[in-house]
Amino acid sequence: MPYSFKILPTGGKLRHMLRNVAVIALPEVAAFELGVLCELFGYDRSDEGLPAYDFAVCSLDGRPVPTHTGFDLSVRADLSRVEAADLVAVARYYHHGYAVDPEVSDALRRAHERGAWVMSVCTGAFALGEAGLLDGRRCTTHWLHTDELAQRYPAAKVDPNVLYVQDGKILTSAGTAASLDAGLHLVREEHGTAIATHLARRLVVPPHRDGGQAQFIETPLQPVQCETLQPVLTEVLGTLDQPHSVDTMAQFAHMAPRTFARKFRNETGATPHDWLTHQRLLLARRLLEDSDLGMHTIAERAGFGSAATLRHHFTQRLNTTPQAYRGTFRSHSE
Repeated sequence: MPYSFKILPTGGKLRHMLRNVAVIALPEVAAFELGVLCELFGYDRSDEGLPAYDFAVCSLDGRPVPTHTGFDLSVRADLSRVEAADLVAVARYYHHGYAVDPEVSDALRRAHERGAWVMSVCTGAFALGEAGLLDGRRCTTHWLHTDELAQRYPAAKVDPNVLYVQDGKILTSAGTAASLDAGLHLVREEHGTAIATHLARRLVVPPHRDGGQAQFIETPLQPVQCETLQPVLTEVLGTLDQPHSVDTMAQFAHMAPRTFARKFRNETGATPHDWLTHQRLLLARRLLEDSDLGMHTIAERAGFGSAATLRHHFTQRLNTTPQAYRGTFRSHSE
C-alpha cells in the first residue's frame, strides 16, 4: 500500500540495550537537527527514570566544525569515538555536494557491520549513501532532497512519502520534526513504549507518529511542462470541478484515448488518472488550508464529487483525513 511503514528484519542478531551514542557532525552541520539528537540522547534524565547514555558529538579529527548558521562547533571527540557506539547518528549538513571524507564512510560501515544502529537526520542520509549503507534499502530524507538522493544513489529505495524508515538497523528520517519521531521510535524499539512515552512527555511532543505518515510536500498547482499536451493540462486545471477522464482529455487533444494515455505518460511520467487525482488533492489541500468551506463543497470544487470520496483519496495518498489535515495546516493569520 502507498505510504506504508514497515520495520524490516535485522538479520536475527540479538538486540542489546542502547547505551552508547555518537553523533557525527559534518561540515556545515545544521544546529537545530544536531540539537534534536542532543536533546534525545545527550541529557542525563536518569533521576526521572529515563535512560542515561554515554553521549558524544564527534568530528573527523576532533577539531571544531563550521555550522550552517555561521558559528563553529567545538567538539571533544574524533571518529575513534564511533567505534564503541551502539548508535551512530549523522545530523543534517550542507557541505558542498554533500561530500563525505572516506574515513567517515569507513566508520559508518564498520558501525553497521558490527551491529550498531546507524541513523541519519534529513540530509545526513547522503552520508549513509556515500558509505553504501542505503544500497537495496528503503530510506528517506526531506522531500526537497529525495529526488537528488535517488539520483545519486540509484540502488537505494528512496521513499519521499514517509517521516522515517527503519530498514534493519538503518534508520533514516525526513525533515526537522521527523527527527524527533525517528528518535522516539528508536527509543521505543530499544527501551519499550513506556520509556518512549515518558521521554516524549518530557520533550512536550506527541509520543508516536507512525513513520508511514506522509510528508506534506509543497507542490505548485500547475501543470508539468510538456512538449505537446500543455494546453490540455491547462484546460483541465482550470476546470477541476468538472468530470474528467482519459476520454474527455483525449478529446481536448484530438487523439484516440489509448494514444493519448500513452503520450501523456511519456510526457508527464504519470498516468492521466494519477495526475488528475494528484492535482485534485493539491486543490483540496489549498482549500482546506485557506478557506472555511465545508468538506462537501471542497470535494465538489476539487472534482471529487462527495466528502466520502475526498476522504478516501486523502486517506489512501496522504495517510490522514481532510479534517486532520485542516487541523494541522489551517492558516490562522487572519
